[in-house]
Amino acid sequence: MSTTGKVIRCKAAIVWKPGGSFSIEEVEVAPPKAKEVRIKMVATALCGTEMKMLKDKNLQHQHYPIIMGHEGAGIVESVGEGVSTVKAGDKVIALFLPQCGECTSCLNSADNFCIKLKQAETHLMSDGTSRFTCKGKPVYHFGNTSTFSEYTVMDEISVAKIDAAAPLEKVFLVSCGFSTGYGGAINTAKVTPGSTCAVFGLGGVGLSVIMGCKAAGATRIIAVDINKDKFEKAKEVGATECINPQDYEKPIQEVLFDLTGDGVDFSFEVIGNPETVAAALASCRESHGVCVIIGLIIGVQLNISGHLFFSGRSLKGSVYGGWKGRDGASKLVSDYMAKKINLDALITHSLNLDKINEAVELMKTGKCVRCVLLL
Repeated sequence: MSTTGKVIRCKAAIVWKPGGSFSIEEVEVAPPKAKEVRIKMVATALCGTEMKMLKDKNLQHQHYPIIMGHEGAGIVESVGEGVSTVKAGDKVIALFLPQCGECTSCLNSADNFCIKLKQAETHLMSDGTSRFTCKGKPVYHFGNTSTFSEYTVMDEISVAKIDAAAPLEKVFLVSCGFSTGYGGAINTAKVTPGSTCAVFGLGGVGLSVIMGCKAAGATRIIAVDINKDKFEKAKEVGATECINPQDYEKPIQEVLFDLTGDGVDFSFEVIGNPETVAAALASCRESHGVCVIIGLIIGVQLNISGHLFFSGRSLKGSVYGGWKGRDGASKLVSDYMAKKINLDALITHSLNLDKINEAVELMKTGKCVRCVLLL
């Protein structure tokens, strides 16, 4: 029986209050309105952003109850009026970074920060309402996506059509983690052949940075983390050496200068820690070192000595690895299908959505890179 135009009842993982855990609830998902798409999610995962939100009880700017999740892939169930780029049955990637194709960023070949990204701050659809209801109460959206639901509704500009043969339980990583890290090295830093790189933070995004550095031809890739359990996987995907800052008495930037002689050509902060950003920048070569901030930093100020810039270092930010949302996602899935990139190494665990709180605990151990949640 067709569900087009009808409210769908399904399961979703809801967080009811700041600092709360996930609660599996039955929700009602309204049909898509004009320029919207309703998607049957197939695979999703926790990213560092959700982990930060769950940990920080002081994120009062967030709205609750909320259905989180911004990394996922699924199949289009139905489309609203005026949707032209996808149709029912298409496999798609969910995108926290839209691509409207009309704003100045979308029209600039060197820019990807679509102005429509700011809609995510409202935690509602573009008309100011929610498509989710639970126990008679509206539930807020998250990241333009809300992938922790068996069905979700997104704007057409936040949906990328992909190869019909693509395995969704693998390519969902293109939705955020892999693209953000890999592109941070390839597009934002523009890592050069023969260069030396340092990657601070070895979660899924950090490992993807390493993969990007390797693909760009870096000859030395130094992985930095305080959890040595992550070192084996880092070397598996391309790190040439791994160091733990806690093993040294001197600051990590001094350690890196000792190891390299004059600092690294490219450094990447993939944690979202202001102090680590300062250390990563200070690890760069004085003349032309480039430091890229990839980790999400919320509500804090950076305290960086101006002297670090005197000789020519650069500090850059990166969102979604510099890829344009829909174009980048489709390209990367095609590259995966052509065996140009390897996503499989990043998936270490698999659980059903109703085990999402177990996935949270796995992520905390540091032994889990990505736990795919199947819906």
